[in-house]
Amino acid sequence: MDFGTRLGDDFVQDPHRIGRLLREEGPVRQVTLRRGLPAWLVTSYAEARSLLADPRLAKDASKRPQLFPRAATGDEPSPFSRMIAAHLLNSDPPDHTRLRRLVAKAFTGRTVARLRPRIEQIADELLDDLAGSAEVDLVESYAFPLPITVICELLGVPSEDRDRFRAWSATLISPADADELGRASHELAAYLITLLDRKREAPADDLLSDLVHTSDEGDQLSQAELVSMAFLLLVAGHETTVSLIANGVLALLREPDQLAALRADPSLLPGAVEEFLRFDGPINLATLRYTTEPVRVGDVELPENAFVLVSLLAANRDEARFPDPDRLDITRSANGHLAFGHGIHYCVGAPLARLEGEIAIGRLLHRFGDLRLAGAEDGLRWRDSTLVHALESLRVRLS
Repeated sequence: MDFGTRLGDDFVQDPHRIGRLLREEGPVRQVTLRRGLPAWLVTSYAEARSLLADPRLAKDASKRPQLFPRAATGDEPSPFSRMIAAHLLNSDPPDHTRLRRLVAKAFTGRTVARLRPRIEQIADELLDDLAGSAEVDLVESYAFPLPITVICELLGVPSEDRDRFRAWSATLISPADADELGRASHELAAYLITLLDRKREAPADDLLSDLVHTSDEGDQLSQAELVSMAFLLLVAGHETTVSLIANGVLALLREPDQLAALRADPSLLPGAVEEFLRFDGPINLATLRYTTEPVRVGDVELPENAFVLVSLLAANRDEARFPDPDRLDITRSANGHLAFGHGIHYCVGAPLARLEGEIAIGRLLHRFGDLRLAGAEDGLRWRDSTLVHALESLRVRLS
């Protein structure tokens, strides 16, 4: 593979190997994404952590179209695509500060801890449904329904709509063509507009009602901001946790000694979740940034108006930061991984994802003492996305 050209299927299916090879050449290098966008890819821990918090790297989506023609990316985003893109991860201060403040209180450690009994109940109900099966797809039957149920209940989204959200989400984070992206954006935005209107007319005890109510009291949240906030919370609120659960279980099933150690001492679970996040986290490339002035990274100077991508997977396997980084070690201390990012864009939902991962994996291992992979490992495939690092399926034997 010519690493100076495109990040293709090899990068999706084997990101750790390719990340290691790229990092050996230096902390940053030029790449081209599949739709033709040239960018600088960062693969080392120190530089990744620094750039994730560097104010010279902006994220404001409204200014990106001015840069895209230089990249010859082609299609103009639809109005609906722009609407759902105007969220926290695509904004800079002061807008980012205002938007984050509105949702941060819903995801503090103390607030999230109150959800534990309900998350445990959801996990147990799903495991009850699995108990009569000898073999299941753990993604489809457990890793997906648990977090989507939790986030839908938290936001106030009807549970019967979760499969539609899954389809929209899968399209919007994939390298789909412009027609598919436009159609998914249109359908999702239209749905969210209708849902938010219902919350405005009949508010309930949920986060979306709170956001609509806050905007009506003068915080000046626009319709586009409400729609994009709902989109981000729904998609980010379940996609990352699906992968945390599935990737964590896969890592354990590949390392029987680590699985045995965790079964023998369940108190290791919180630290094990941190190691799952470091070892095989749910996000590959952090969302797009661009330089507002020249930025030096090691011996390389990134020019102004250059797109920058940070590989969280590669940074979390950097041997300069983590001893023996390719080994799963659930007792690893002082982790410091970047799976949830760093700086002002650090994932606001991290406390919820950690709690869901701990409950989901802990209860699964407790319920099924002979859990193991079904079929050959070379049959495992990762979803076609450079954003999420997510298994298409994970078939396991329960007994």
